[in-house]
Amino acid sequence: MTHFAKRYHPAYIIVELVSTAKGLFGFYILLFLLKANSTAGWVIWGRYALLAATAVSVLSIFAKWLFNRYELSNKTILFREGMFVKKQKTVSWDRIHSHRSNTTFIHRWFGLTSLTMETGTSGENAQFEFPVITQREKVRILSYLEQKQNRDESKDGIKPERMVHFQATRKDLIKASFTSLSFLAIFPLISAIYFNLADFFALEESAESAWHYLLDHVWILIVLFLAAMILSIFIGFVKTYMKYGNYVISDDQKRIYIKKGIGNEVSYSIPKNKVQAVRVEQSIVKRILGLVSIKLISAGSFEGEKEEISSLYPFMPKREAYDMLQTILPHYPIKEEMERFPLKVLWLKLFQPYYLTIAAVVGLWIFKMEWIWIAGIVFGVSILLRILDYLFTSYTRHDQTVQIRKGGWLNETFVTHRDRIQQVTVKHSWVERKFGVATIMFSNRANPSHESLMIGVSKEEAGTFYEWFHKKSVSG
Repeated sequence: MTHFAKRYHPAYIIVELVSTAKGLFGFYILLFLLKANSTAGWVIWGRYALLAATAVSVLSIFAKWLFNRYELSNKTILFREGMFVKKQKTVSWDRIHSHRSNTTFIHRWFGLTSLTMETGTSGENAQFEFPVITQREKVRILSYLEQKQNRDESKDGIKPERMVHFQATRKDLIKASFTSLSFLAIFPLISAIYFNLADFFALEESAESAWHYLLDHVWILIVLFLAAMILSIFIGFVKTYMKYGNYVISDDQKRIYIKKGIGNEVSYSIPKNKVQAVRVEQSIVKRILGLVSIKLISAGSFEGEKEEISSLYPFMPKREAYDMLQTILPHYPIKEEMERFPLKVLWLKLFQPYYLTIAAVVGLWIFKMEWIWIAGIVFGVSILLRILDYLFTSYTRHDQTVQIRKGGWLNETFVTHRDRIQQVTVKHSWVERKFGVATIMFSNRANPSHESLMIGVSKEEAGTFYEWFHKKSVSG
């Protein structure tokens, strides 16, 4: 069968031109508008450099569209790039770990989308992108991947069926918008706009007189504040709705599937056999509302996007999240009852050096002696954080899993399987020996490697943990 190399859709040129314009817009405003009457050398040369950079960028965009092509076959995808220096990349369908599509506002104008194939590795071959393609072409590309998956399923003799475990409702999205505090973003935005305008226009006097007027008419101030709050809540909900709307979590025997987004739709999947550990996070706000965020640490997570790619819905009710996790990944059970460390561990934490307090004392002594009292606040906060860290730190080991919970402000529960632990290190300092405790550090295979630290484990438990880990090689 003959396979033809294809260019990307001609709208690639427009999409890239808009992206370039967005990146250079601020420089044009500075050099040609705000500094329009300036004759400074850096302004004049900056204009020439900006125009030259714009011309090079435009020519590069046209050249990329003209010379960059891709070719699909039953076994591989072939990418050809470059005008003067030719470059060719090939990726097998077997190496595709997951895929995701992203449709920006410009894409939607032309009824187009983008598609990214991810291999689960790091470096240059971590992902392969089709930046501007039609929806029909996207379906054609994915059909090759589905054929490969269907062949694998026929070999196993099993046709996996997807089961939906979670679908975000309007109530979930309202909770998410308040929990994420995105509605507060409007206030620093308004403040930034005001101070930027104040630098170029005489706003100080008019703003001061307006403020005095509002103080004399408090009811107007209250109405304006309520209007700003309503507007910010609405904007926060819209942002949350656009990002987490249509959020669906489903799975089959081999993979976990996640789909989310309104307009800018993103979908991806996580192989279950790649999951190395489960991390459950709860901020103070989430603890009050009974919500959790579950993240999966996988072998071959993606650089720069690891948290986003491995995160399940980050505002799920706690009980529902635990039940779903038990169904999807039964090998990673989460236990509520855990063992707290003995009281001597708290004293150990309190006796450790207070480096931040020392730095605050030295810095204030040198630069602002009259503010030396701030170091006392830093010291008090440091003690409070160490007490909270002790109160919220616990540990348990059952069957072939180990579970750690720690953190006062941001509470984190980490669960991993013995078979997923790569290395265990047990160490104890002179002070720890005096307290009869040790530190256990173990790592999971991920990208980057994920390390877990337990400070204050008894010497007996540290030895038992080490032996428990080494039974893996015996049983394996």
